[in-house]
Amino acid sequence: MAGAGSFAHEDLRTKSINKLFVSYLIPTVLGMVLMSINIIIDGIMVSRGVGANALAGVNIALPAFSIIFSISLWIGMGGATLYSIAMGENNIERARSIFSQSITLAIVIVGILMALCLWQIEDLAYLFGANDIILPYTVEYLEVLLTFGVIYVLENVLSIFIRNDGNPRLATMGLVTTAVLNIGFNYIFIFINGWGVKGSALATILSAAIGFGVLLTHFLRKKSVLKWTKLHFEWKVIKDILTIGFPSFVTEMSVAVITIGFNVAFIAFAGETGVAAFAIVNSIHSMTLLLFFGVGAAMQPLVSFHYGAQLYERLKAALRIAVKTALLFGGMAIVGGLFFGKYIVMMFDVQSEQLLTLTITGISLFFLQYLFLGFNIVYAEYYQSIRQTGKATLIILSRGLLLVIPLLWIMPNLLGVNGIWLVPVAAEALTMVGIIIMNRRVGAGISMQKV
Repeated sequence: MAGAGSFAHEDLRTKSINKLFVSYLIPTVLGMVLMSINIIIDGIMVSRGVGANALAGVNIALPAFSIIFSISLWIGMGGATLYSIAMGENNIERARSIFSQSITLAIVIVGILMALCLWQIEDLAYLFGANDIILPYTVEYLEVLLTFGVIYVLENVLSIFIRNDGNPRLATMGLVTTAVLNIGFNYIFIFINGWGVKGSALATILSAAIGFGVLLTHFLRKKSVLKWTKLHFEWKVIKDILTIGFPSFVTEMSVAVITIGFNVAFIAFAGETGVAAFAIVNSIHSMTLLLFFGVGAAMQPLVSFHYGAQLYERLKAALRIAVKTALLFGGMAIVGGLFFGKYIVMMFDVQSEQLLTLTITGISLFFLQYLFLGFNIVYAEYYQSIRQTGKATLIILSRGLLLVIPLLWIMPNLLGVNGIWLVPVAAEALTMVGIIIMNRRVGAGISMQKV
């Protein structure tokens, strides 16, 4: 079913792929960069305003944040991929129905999960790796995050749909608003009000709520195709949303499990100092990682739309430019970590010489994974965008749980603490080799048969 709104997407069929990719990449990456800077500043404020143990406690709680984020990506990417494919097919009513079902599904799943987690919050904190020293900070952060997490999920899901509706600038503006306000609220709540870790969590949720309000202005836009329609659950659509979005869910869930694994390993080999060092490096890594997710997020609407429209040569061109961009970002990230890592760490007001040395060493080793990471993320995103979720999930599991967990047991026993830092390097390198082999077997990774 075609409609007037489909003309808003006509540029996707005719405009230069390079120009289209850049038009999505620049606002998306700018938003991701600001979000990533925001993550660093969050860590700095908690470290300076509350202390190193508080920072470690927040880091222990981060898997819960990853779980919330994973649900938003699971439903958001699954639904938005279906949305863009439907738009490529000029089926506007189906696209709008997919959006309505996705939002409702997100609210239901998050509401149930958060209630269960709040019920056993201390056990959850211990499961994530907290000890008796860190536990109070972890629980304090989790209480706020779990109570209001649905707000963060809704903001992320809507942002993904808006980007797929041809408005990446507004999607970025929502992220920018959230990030800037989060910095301001963190300062007020931690340093002025003295609310500690709870203040940091409240800053995250309140800024997300205002960012969500900014995104809602998309529905006032005349060119917007995205609209709420009468809710009618179609179980096939729900199944497709959950199936296509599953690789995104696995990505973030892997982050949660892997973070727990690293915390446990550092506690065993370097105590609270090791966890604090990892918290700092992980904050910087979370910032850099968003660059690569930005490349994938810029590519996804183009790939899904052209897949639905059966414009396969343009689809291949989008993949090629995304891979080149990811490799370039990887080289830049490694250089930045090696030459400026010390100065970034010093912003965390590290008082202990032991902690400073361990953290700087960690950055120099941990950042080597960026040689391979961007390539892996782009290919996982690509396969997900054309509904080949099996391949996408295999890539994500390979660079995550399947390799990292056993390597976390093997490498520290061989190389000590340095072995822990090198675990993701080995996992990403092996995954990249696997993707190259898989692509050669199926003809450069391009399989255009619709699923």
